[in-house]
Amino acid sequence: MEEILKVNGLSKKFDDLPVLDNLSLSVKKGEVVVIVGPSGCGKSTFLRCLNGLEDIDEGEVLLGEEKVNPNKKNLSRTRERIGMVFQSYDLFPHRTILQNITLAPIKVKKRKKAEVEEEAIKLLDRVGLLSKKDSYPRQLSGGQKQRVAIVRALIMHPEVLLLDEITAALDPEMVREVLDVVLSLAKEGRTMLIVTHEMAFAKAVADRVIFLENGKIVEEGSPEEFFDNPQTDRLKRFLKTFSYEK
Repeated sequence: MEEILKVNGLSKKFDDLPVLDNLSLSVKKGEVVVIVGPSGCGKSTFLRCLNGLEDIDEGEVLLGEEKVNPNKKNLSRTRERIGMVFQSYDLFPHRTILQNITLAPIKVKKRKKAEVEEEAIKLLDRVGLLSKKDSYPRQLSGGQKQRVAIVRALIMHPEVLLLDEITAALDPEMVREVLDVVLSLAKEGRTMLIVTHEMAFAKAVADRVIFLENGKIVEEGSPEEFFDNPQTDRLKRFLKTFSYEK
């Protein structure tokens, strides 16, 4: 499988405090990589560096042969290729669900409105929200808004999809409906990097799980190796704080 994303020696500081420390990682096309770790370990910052939302102090991020650089003019094109879904949805409250989804492909990619709306309707139907296309974000539950945010990212046709704690703000009964959408994306071969604290979900969806602490990769492996046979004492202690499905 071809390598689609490569991170070489990535370091990032906030006010002289190291957040990411010489981190290197490669992701193959169609691979689902789940990143777990304690709060403040650099998980979300890492995702934000991948699509240029954060400056990088040292190292590089390569999407194929193209370098991701927050200061370059081609950054908007890079962000089209690396989609991101946040835990806070970030939907425009004054626009309908259909308008929220179609705005970027029409304005940024200059695609035809009719073609974009047709695709948006198909995607909304897929995630069970077709009946909400003319509703406003305030009329949707948290789980529904998060599914809309995923559709909004998908309609840009990203090569890599970044998902940052997308269930963290949801009530427990809403978590499942969002995770089911992500599981279906994994099954169709989408390349994804997912930050989550849902260990059962991580085990179900990942091709590879990475444990991050103090901005470094402490351990990584297949879900079976990672959860059933952790190698480091630190990971063993971390997993004991969760009750996850074996």
